[in-house]
Amino acid sequence: MSHGTRSEGAPHTDGPVPPGRHAVVVGGGLAGTTAALALADAGVRVTLLEGRPRLGGLAFSFKRGDLTVDNGQHVYLRCCTAYRWFLDRIGGAGLAPLQDRLDVPVVDAARPEGRRLGRLRRDPLPVPLHLGRSLAAYPHLSLADRARVGRAALALKGLDLDDPALDEQDFGSWLAAHGQSPRAVEALWDLVGVATLNAVAGDSSLALAAMVFKTGLLSDPGAADIGWARVPLGDLHDRLAREALDAAGVRTATRTRVSSVRADGDGGWSVDIPGETLRADAVVLAVPQREAYDLLPAGALDDPDRLLGIDTAPILNVHVVYDRAVLTRPFFAALGTPVQWVFDRTHASGLRHGQYLALSQSVAHDDIDAPVADLRERYLPELERLLPRARGAEVLDFFVTRERTATFVPAPGVGRLRPGARTEAPGLYLAGAWTATGWPATMESAVRSGVGAADAALGALGRPRPRHLFALEEAA
Repeated sequence: MSHGTRSEGAPHTDGPVPPGRHAVVVGGGLAGTTAALALADAGVRVTLLEGRPRLGGLAFSFKRGDLTVDNGQHVYLRCCTAYRWFLDRIGGAGLAPLQDRLDVPVVDAARPEGRRLGRLRRDPLPVPLHLGRSLAAYPHLSLADRARVGRAALALKGLDLDDPALDEQDFGSWLAAHGQSPRAVEALWDLVGVATLNAVAGDSSLALAAMVFKTGLLSDPGAADIGWARVPLGDLHDRLAREALDAAGVRTATRTRVSSVRADGDGGWSVDIPGETLRADAVVLAVPQREAYDLLPAGALDDPDRLLGIDTAPILNVHVVYDRAVLTRPFFAALGTPVQWVFDRTHASGLRHGQYLALSQSVAHDDIDAPVADLRERYLPELERLLPRARGAEVLDFFVTRERTATFVPAPGVGRLRPGARTEAPGLYLAGAWTATGWPATMESAVRSGVGAADAALGALGRPRPRHLFALEEAA
């Protein structure tokens, strides 16, 4: 939905808004920014507090010399209706376009050169035929594996995502029971699953894995088309987000740590920050689960310790700047090598000469604390195996970014640990990709959680729900 026609700061509401309500949102990642925008659009006065010097949470940029570097490569899919709404809302949709049609080059380093490239792409046909031709020709699986993949996909399509039993099973065991060989898991199911779940199939909840594959590959022919930012993430999640917040009338305070959140006797809330106590009618905690645990007042959750049971998993990003172009595609996925996904970030980073590649390495437990020299020794030869043009190229820069707590672990049983937006304390709400959105830890989950928290708060504040929020939920 375009917001270009509204007046600056005017709420998107269906009726007059009574004055005087104030909400404080703690956390300026995607969840908190979404909640703040949605509340402000409904006419609520909003203060957004963020401890870091910038907005964007775990999807941000920083400067390294002349380069603008994203801390990690983030992508989204056409089925990510909430994140797409967020991009529209901040005026950034054109800066993070989607593919016209799903097309993933997959290079197998273990195959002879000249026979390494396979592709996962869709045809303009109904589900599940849209992937039929691609799978039939996918060279990284045997003929028997290709046939069995189709049968497993149909079985996945038949699963009921509302069945709580799915959360208790692991995806790897389910795949094995449905005839999927270790090679099929490596070359197809984990190729997608590791990137979206940050876990291999055997360590993933069947509920979350089924949600990813049903929604992304088996709901609509275009659902898995991939989008990514062609500008630094900070341009979207910090600069444009801040402009949208300002236009909506939100007071945004960065470098502002919240020390406590407590209920007042009169049904309101007090939020303590250095040198000031803010009074609020509603508070949204849009922070990681450990931080939420520390800030939650007694009695706000029946079993707050369950938040500490939601473990975290790391993602490592390896950044390599070459003196020349070594990759002709925007990105590719790899098999038969430690390398997982490789993206060309040359243009987005502002690099004028040479080429800048970013390797996104999920489930990076073995590498997350390794010294840079060891990682250089490990990954540069692998890139030369995958990219013949890299063999004669000079490496101008090599560095890594580490997100040790990048996502929550989507392990079996995690569903019962993830809380909803509402707490037992009236006026206090939770948001974050780790809350009970039904999605794994993605930008989509973060935005959905912000929408859910804002919607719950608006109901309690007696505020009309903005039309665009309702439209988003309908689309979702």
